[in-house]
Amino acid sequence: MKKILSLAAITAVFCSSVYAVGGASGPKIDHERQGKIGEVIMNPYKIAPLTAIIKDGGYKLSDVTVEIVPKKNGAPLKYKVANNRLLTYGGIPVFGLYPDYVNTVKVSYTKEAYGKKENINETYTIYAAPAYAETSGSKFKKGVFFSGVDVKKVDKDFKDRLYFVNNIDKKHGRSSRVTWNSPSGGALEWNFYPENFILDTAGDIRWYMLATPIYDFEQQNKAGVMMGFVQDKDGALVWGYGQRYAKYDIMGREVFNRLLPDSYVDYSHQLDIAPNGNYFLRVASADALTPGGKHVRSVRDVIVEVDKDGNVVDDWRLYEILDPYRDVALKVLDQGAVCLNVDADKAGQTLSAEDLAKLDDSNFGDIVGSGVGRNWAHVNSVSYDPNDDSIIISSRHQNAIIKIGRDKKIKWILGAHKGWKDEYKKYLLQPVDKKGKKIECYDDYSKCPGYENDEGGFDWTWTQHTAYFIGDLSKKGTTYVTAFDNGDSRGMEQPAYPTDKYSRAVVYKIDEKKMTVEQVWEYGKERGNGWYSPVTSITKYNSDKKSISVYSATAGGTFDFKNGAWLSAPSPFLMEFKYGAKEPSVEIQIKDATGYQAMPFSLEEALSK
Repeated sequence: MKKILSLAAITAVFCSSVYAVGGASGPKIDHERQGKIGEVIMNPYKIAPLTAIIKDGGYKLSDVTVEIVPKKNGAPLKYKVANNRLLTYGGIPVFGLYPDYVNTVKVSYTKEAYGKKENINETYTIYAAPAYAETSGSKFKKGVFFSGVDVKKVDKDFKDRLYFVNNIDKKHGRSSRVTWNSPSGGALEWNFYPENFILDTAGDIRWYMLATPIYDFEQQNKAGVMMGFVQDKDGALVWGYGQRYAKYDIMGREVFNRLLPDSYVDYSHQLDIAPNGNYFLRVASADALTPGGKHVRSVRDVIVEVDKDGNVVDDWRLYEILDPYRDVALKVLDQGAVCLNVDADKAGQTLSAEDLAKLDDSNFGDIVGSGVGRNWAHVNSVSYDPNDDSIIISSRHQNAIIKIGRDKKIKWILGAHKGWKDEYKKYLLQPVDKKGKKIECYDDYSKCPGYENDEGGFDWTWTQHTAYFIGDLSKKGTTYVTAFDNGDSRGMEQPAYPTDKYSRAVVYKIDEKKMTVEQVWEYGKERGNGWYSPVTSITKYNSDKKSISVYSATAGGTFDFKNGAWLSAPSPFLMEFKYGAKEPSVEIQIKDATGYQAMPFSLEEALSK
C-alpha cells in the first residue's frame, strides 16, 4: 500500500530546504559580492555585454568614479558617475570592459546608510565574454566585426576619444528569405545584421550591441538595417531600423522602441533631433498618390517630424516639393553602387534615357527611376536648422543638398545646375571664392575649377552623404554645412577609368541673401582612389573639440574591374581633424568591414551628467 505524505510532512520537507539555504532567520545572499556594496550584474539590459552594474546593496551612493585599468598599451578609460545615473541603475554603471578578458575595475565612492557615511576605494575583477555577432558566412568575414584595426595616428589632444561605429554585415541567406516571394523594395530588403560597437584610440572594442533581443531577421517589424545613430543631449543613442525608431542608453536600457507612425514606412539612413526634443526621421509614404492616380509606396523621399511622445508634428513630402522627374543625375550613376550593396555585376554601368523610358505603371519599388514610387531622390540625411526652422537634406540621386522651410518652400539648392526646370533655377547657388568673387563653371555648371584643379577651386558634391548643419559656425542668413562627397558621377559623368574616382570630406559656407556658396575646406582628393567610398560614409563637425570627424566607410576594398568581382572586403578609414587642418589628428583603419557611419561618442554625456 502506497504511503501518502501528510500536509505537515510536506511542509516540513519544504521548510528544511529553505533553512538549508538561509537558516531559520530567512534566506541568505548566496551570490558573490566582491566589494562592500552589492553584487555585479553583467549585461544588465541584455544588449550591451561589455557593461555591468555594481548594485548599491541598499546604500545611498555618491561621489562615484570608475576606472577600467587598460591593457598593455591600451587607452585609459576613467569617468565620474552622476547621482541620477546611480539611482536609475540601482548602483554603479561599469562601461568599457574588454571582451574575453579579466578586467580590473577600480571604483571609489561614498556610501551612506542611516546617516553614517564611509568613503571607499576598492578594486573589482570582472571577466567579460568574447564579443559576438550573427554572421552571414561571407568569405570576406575574418572576425566578429573586423579582422583588425590599424591605428596609424592619434595626436595627444585626441587620446581620450571614443568612436561609435555603425557597420553592417553582408546580406544573410536567412534574412533574404523574408522577401523571397514579395516584391523587392523598402527597408525590409535591406536586412543585414547590425554591427554597432565603440572603439578607443588604441583600436580596442570597449562596447558593442548584442542586437538579437531587439532584432529579428524574420519579423517584418523587427528587421531592417540599424542606421543613423545620433547621441542625444542626455547621452542616449537614438536611431532607426526598418519600420522602427528607438532610443536606448549606453547601458542598454530601453527608453523607447516604437513602430513608425501609421502613414509612414521604411526608415533608413538618418534622423536628427531638434533642440525641443522632436525627431526628424527619413522615411517614405505608406500610401502616396502619383500624378496619374496610382497608389504606391514612395521610396526614401519623406521627412516626418515626431515629438518626444511619438505624435506626428509635420511632414515634408519631397515628391511634392522637388522635381521627381529630374533624371539627369540618374543617367550617370554607377549602377554597381546605387544603394547599400556594391553590385559587382553592374559596376560601371549607367542608365540610358531608353532604360528610364521603359518604366511604366507596373514598375515601382526600390529601383532607380524618376517619379514617385521609385528611388528618384535617395535622401540619405536630414539636418534641422533652428535658426530659421528649416531642414537640410542630402539627395544622393539628385546630386544635391537642399534647404527647405517649414512652409515647404525651397530656400536653396547646392548642386550642379544641369537639368533643373526653370521654376527651380532661382534656388541654385552660385559658387564664389573666399573673397566673394564669382567662380565660373561650365557644362551647365556641372564642372567647376576644383573638379580638375588640385589647388583650391570649387566642386559640387556627387552622390553625397550626410549634409549636416554646423550650429557653432552658422547664424541666420549664413549657413555652414558638412558633407561626405562620395564622388560617383563627378562632373555629371563616369570617368574614363574607374580608378580615377575619389571621395572628399567638405565644408561649405552658404550666404542665403546673396545665394552664394563658398567651399571652405576639403580633404580626400589627395588620397585618390584608395580612399574612395562608392556608398555610405559621414562627415561631421564636433563642438567639444572644434573638429571634423570623417568615416570613409566603404574605402579600401580591392575590386577586379576586368572580371567584375571583389577580391577583398572594404577597410574603412576613421579620421578626425582639427577644424581647418589639412592633415588629420586621428587616422584609424578598420580592416575587412563594411562601414556605414562612425562618430565620436561622449561618455561624459552618457554617464557623468
